[in-house]
Amino acid sequence: MILVTGAGGQIGSDLVEALRERCGEDDVLATDLTSPGGEGPGEALDVTDRPGLRKLVERRGVETVYHLAGLLSAVGEKHPDRCWEVNVNGLRNVLELAQSHGLRVFWPSSIAVFGPYTPRRLTPQVTVEDPRTMYGITKVTGELLCDYYARKLGVDVRSLRLPGIISYTTPPGGGTTDYAVEMFYAALRDEAYTCFVRPETRLPMMYMPDTLRAILLLMDADAADLHVHSSYNITGLSFSAEELAAAIRERRPSFTVRYEPDFRQAIADTWPTQIDDSHARADWGWRPAYDLDAIVDDMLAKLGARLGANAKTSPSAPKTLVQP
Repeated sequence: MILVTGAGGQIGSDLVEALRERCGEDDVLATDLTSPGGEGPGEALDVTDRPGLRKLVERRGVETVYHLAGLLSAVGEKHPDRCWEVNVNGLRNVLELAQSHGLRVFWPSSIAVFGPYTPRRLTPQVTVEDPRTMYGITKVTGELLCDYYARKLGVDVRSLRLPGIISYTTPPGGGTTDYAVEMFYAALRDEAYTCFVRPETRLPMMYMPDTLRAILLLMDADAADLHVHSSYNITGLSFSAEELAAAIRERRPSFTVRYEPDFRQAIADTWPTQIDDSHARADWGWRPAYDLDAIVDDMLAKLGARLGANAKTSPSAPKTLVQP
C-alpha cells in the first residue's frame, strides 16, 4: 500500500491520480486533515499524531509514503508555530516509522531553503542555505533529518528541492510563487490581475506534469545511483512575472496586470533566479519537458476547460519542449 499525506494539496491531488493510474486505485491511500473525497481509499490523518500515524501504517500495510503534508511559505509566516509542528515534527514522525517499519519515503523540499547569501544564478547543489522564512527553516531542518536518517539509520528517503509549481488542478495554496497560477485564473475570467511581486522578479518554476514525472523517476531510481540524501536540486525553467504575463497576453490580448508588491516580494528576493540541477540529471536522468510556451498553451486549455472559459490560444504560438 502507498500512503500519500497532504493528498488534498496542489501536488498531492495530482500525484494520487498518477499513482493510482500506475499502481491501481485500491493500492493508493489518500490522506489529509479531512478525508479526501472522490474515488479510491481515503482517510483523515494528522501527521503530527505519531500514534495515529503508526496505527494507520500498520492497519493498512503501508510500504511507501509520499509525505506531502505541510504549510507553505506565505501561510507559514502567518502561523510559524504550526508551520514548525507540521513541517518538522510531521516529517520526523514519518521518518521514525520508516526506520521501524522499513518504509520508503518521498518528501518535498523547496528552493525556500536558500537565502540572501546563496548564489542566486545557477544555484549549486551544495551551497549556503540561510532562509529568511519559517517555511524555509523547516525545509532546511527537513533536509538535515532526511540526510541523517538515510546515512545513519539506513532509511530509504528521497527528496527534491522543488521550485514554484504551476498546476491547473487545484487553486493556489499560500505560496510565494502563486502569482504564476493566479495569472491564468484572472486571464480566463477576463479579469485584471494585481501581482504581488515586481514585474522583473525571476524565479525557477516547473509545470505539474514535469513535477510528477520527476518524483516518479526519483522513486524508480536504483538506490545505488543516488548520491544526494538531503534533497536534489531540480527545476524546469526560469521566467519573470512580466514574461509570463506577456506570454499569456499573446493568447489573451485583453489580459492586464498591475504590480503591487507585498510582503511576499521580500521572500522572493532571497530565492534563486536559476537552479543548477546537474546532479539530478547525472544520477537519475532528469530532463524537463515543458518550456514557457508549452506551459501557457496547456494551462489555458486545461484550466479553461475546468473553469468553462474560452481558452483559445494563438495559432502561431509554438507548443515546444525544453531542450536538455
